[in-house]
Amino acid sequence: MDWIKILFYAFAASAVVSAGAVVSVRNPVNAALCLILTFFSVACVWLLVGAEFLGVALVLVYVGAVMVLFLFVVMMLDVDVAALREGWVRFLPVGIVVAVVMLVQMLALIGVKASLATPFPDNAAAAAADAGNTQWLAHHLFTGFILPFEFAAVILTVAVIAAVMITLRKRTGIKTQNPSAQSRVKASDRLRMVSMPAEKPAPAAPPAEGEGQA
Repeated sequence: MDWIKILFYAFAASAVVSAGAVVSVRNPVNAALCLILTFFSVACVWLLVGAEFLGVALVLVYVGAVMVLFLFVVMMLDVDVAALREGWVRFLPVGIVVAVVMLVQMLALIGVKASLATPFPDNAAAAAADAGNTQWLAHHLFTGFILPFEFAAVILTVAVIAAVMITLRKRTGIKTQNPSAQSRVKASDRLRMVSMPAEKPAPAAPPAEGEGQA
């Protein structure tokens, strides 16, 4: 039985189902949990085919850092944060399902890798080149695939700029900052010197007749 092929189809199906859930669920927190499962399933596919560097980088960079950025952006959108914070137990079933699926994927990957006497098939290319997986990947990425790599960098840069522009759009009912106006501010705009003449207090009026007498 070809366990590598079976696990590949299982990981691919999990990635497709969780990716579909990301764009279909209405709650942003559940969508973020499904996106974590998508990243982890794809990382398991990379580990299965012998690309350990890509799998570990996907988990560390996307699951660990990009997901924090996604949640930060979600909090900046017009989402009722108070409603999200109330009753966090309702997000527990989705979180448990995601955690169980990730645990099963890790155990299956470790079990299959331990049961194989030979390394995964795609490790043969790096072994033939007498180089590590990271060195072999970097050599091919920056030589034969340098043009797609540059295209991906341009697309990501445009996406970052578009996300910033969408976030900084003017909306009613919220407080915004104008960085260009803040950088052009002068001391005279913030501080005003006022000259006021000193005045002596007026003398107290003498008491009227009869005041203070019993």
